[in-house]
Amino acid sequence: MDLILWRHAEAVDHPDLEHGLPGDAQDLARRLTPRGEKQAARMAAWLDRQLPDGARVLASPAQRTEQTVLALGRKCKLRDELLPDAEPQALLELVQWPDGKSPVVVVGHQPTLGRVIARLLDFSEEDCTMKKGSLWWLRHRERNGVWQTVIVTVQTPELL
Repeated sequence: MDLILWRHAEAVDHPDLEHGLPGDAQDLARRLTPRGEKQAARMAAWLDRQLPDGARVLASPAQRTEQTVLALGRKCKLRDELLPDAEPQALLELVQWPDGKSPVVVVGHQPTLGRVIARLLDFSEEDCTMKKGSLWWLRHRERNGVWQTVIVTVQTPELL
């Protein structure tokens, strides 16, 4: 199974930096900056060339993730399990890791995506920092009778 984790592109700051919380109404309404729109377009163009037609695309219902995935131009389902501060296990269950049959693209947030990466790659830290707009492509495969998770690629929009 292939799991592609794509962090939303650069967004405007929360309007209430002092008291705002991840997932509150103001946070969910945050939009991409002009730079973020360019990041999303660059990554989407690359990803669209790599993805097979049968890939599923899931995104958080936050405005900035919707804008990011919109650049991909593929059918997408918005899922509450991917909201800011979602539990990594909820994400893995949603995509049916590791037993899903088709590749899945998940457009979401930190720290959830980084925590999923850390868990799947058995990092000693519980979190892995993901740059805004970047993408990690992971694959679950069997090699010589042993199941393993491998990194297919890590991409950032600035390097495409």
